[in-house]
Amino acid sequence: MHLVDKSAPRDIGARVSSGQVVFAANPSPIRTKGIPLTKVISIANQKGGVGKTTCSINLGGALAERGYRVLCVDMDPQANMTVGLGVALSDVQASMADVLSEDRVSLDDIVRETESPGLWIAPATLELASTEVELFTAIGREMVLRDALSGWVENQFDVVIIDSPPTLGLLTINALVASSRVIIPVQTQYYAIKGLTALIKVINTIKLKLNHDLEVLGLLPTFFDGRTVLAREMLDNLRGLGDHRVFNTMIKNTVKFGEAPLTGRPITDYASNSAAARSFRELAQEVIELG
Repeated sequence: MHLVDKSAPRDIGARVSSGQVVFAANPSPIRTKGIPLTKVISIANQKGGVGKTTCSINLGGALAERGYRVLCVDMDPQANMTVGLGVALSDVQASMADVLSEDRVSLDDIVRETESPGLWIAPATLELASTEVELFTAIGREMVLRDALSGWVENQFDVVIIDSPPTLGLLTINALVASSRVIIPVQTQYYAIKGLTALIKVINTIKLKLNHDLEVLGLLPTFFDGRTVLAREMLDNLRGLGDHRVFNTMIKNTVKFGEAPLTGRPITDYASNSAAARSFRELAQEVIELG
């Protein structure tokens, strides 16, 4: 399975003032002829502070830089992905809360461009938390996001990246049911690795009962500091688990990651020549190759 470009016309292009989507001048992505498929990738881990939003924004930016049309879907009521891509929450009139609510607003009505070419955002607001409560009584509650994406997103984008909240609630379950792949950021610390068990159990249950196509694309080491013995030991432990692939790319904690959200741009755009940007380009390449 590969990320695939599509040659059919896209309505989303009409939203760009020039009438065309212009991509950054970077090497062309690996393309595969055949039936066009949009890949939906969730970034998930119920533990907070492992870098889910950082990974979501910057993987999206790195793929957009390669020429893919990327939709970032913010499923976290904290809305850090939305803000990190330059959207002021005060300007958001309709969000993912409306898409998932009983009224079922169309994704097409809320998606907006970012300042980075090839990158769009479906924003979230704090209202998403109350929407999750409403979902508990909804019929087909686990499949609302999948239904919202189906039949529309594949004609608009090559890749969808979903940033999920730090819980194993209905918002995360909706993200996983809608996805074909999941990337799990794992901080190279003892408790972070111990917490993998519950998430993997949920993923396996969803794969068995709700989404047979769901696969773990890989475990992504984050906040890695190779200078410490603990970080190196935890990385070895992560690789020794054996059940799932560990990405070769390791995301190290740098000042640039803290600065980029203030600019509303991915690290590949804000600090293009930094080591942090290079790491996400390497991750994007792994994602392309793995499918």
